[in-house]
Amino acid sequence: MLSIQNIIDMLKNQGANLDLYQIDLLEKLNAITHKKKSLFNAKNDKQGLYIWGDVGRGKTLITQSFLYSIEREDIVSFHYIDFINFIHNELNKYSGLKNPLKKVSKNISKKNNLIFIDEFQVEDVADAMIIGDLLISLVDSGTKIILTSNVHPDDLYKDGLQRQKFLKSINVLKERIDIYKLDGDIDYRTKNIIELDKEDSKGLFSEEKIIALIKENFGIDEGPNDILTINSRKFRCKIVLNNLLWIEFNSFFKEATGAKDYKFICDKFDWIFINSFESFDDDSIDIIRRFISFIDIAYKEKTKVKFFFNDTDISSIYSGTKLDILWKRCASRLSEMKNYDYLEED
Repeated sequence: MLSIQNIIDMLKNQGANLDLYQIDLLEKLNAITHKKKSLFNAKNDKQGLYIWGDVGRGKTLITQSFLYSIEREDIVSFHYIDFINFIHNELNKYSGLKNPLKKVSKNISKKNNLIFIDEFQVEDVADAMIIGDLLISLVDSGTKIILTSNVHPDDLYKDGLQRQKFLKSINVLKERIDIYKLDGDIDYRTKNIIELDKEDSKGLFSEEKIIALIKENFGIDEGPNDILTINSRKFRCKIVLNNLLWIEFNSFFKEATGAKDYKFICDKFDWIFINSFESFDDDSIDIIRRFISFIDIAYKEKTKVKFFFNDTDISSIYSGTKLDILWKRCASRLSEMKNYDYLEED
């Protein structure tokens, strides 16, 4: 296992100079992971860490780097979406049996000393009814858990169905694990994305390069979700995560979408990636009209959008005349939104 100073130096070589808050997080992680797994500790000591704070502060990067340095086979990492899908699949194996959640918890605990769940964000009522009890059961068995999230536990699953039942479990969990807020100002995720164009002056990004960027900064496993659901309507996208939406210009805006849909995705996602730009004229005026509406809303909401224009000039995206005035305003906003100052604004 690397020392904390080794990890600090390793991250510095990757362009991340840790501040005092982030170094303190390393110390917290070190303390949690060095506790021995036992039922006595489970009943008398904190058995995990819930790390929350603003987007891009390095919660995922620091935790993954630390756990990677440990090099132990009894530590497993999940993105929250992958974890909850895994749990539902395991529950299906015990369908019809008494207390299947307990059986699933027991199996997980047997194999793992520590479980890391990244981007913890409960949204579905079916998930909310099981996740709290499952985590408590894991902690009671002596398994340590580390969670990262953008919100305090009290703000999870806001306005969700049967939220009071969910909060009862979360309140019990809060007594069993430490709650740690990662303070500070530097948004490393935004910093990394901003510096992409500095690293590649041609600004050419293949899908493979975009996927590598997402894996590094947002954390995804194989087979991420590609379906966006808005009011029971489903739209196929490239990738849908808790905090990232990746869509293709030449397909998403062909769909019958409108201002309410754009407001929904701007409110829901921290980042929106758009690629596959091409040129359209007045024969495809609905596509351009929808894109202009999206840009108007994203600009107003200060949504962080990364445009992968590649060889397509902004001026060539629309070559028609019917939306000339609207397009000129849109093109101006596109130029502003891809600049560093816009992306660095809160």
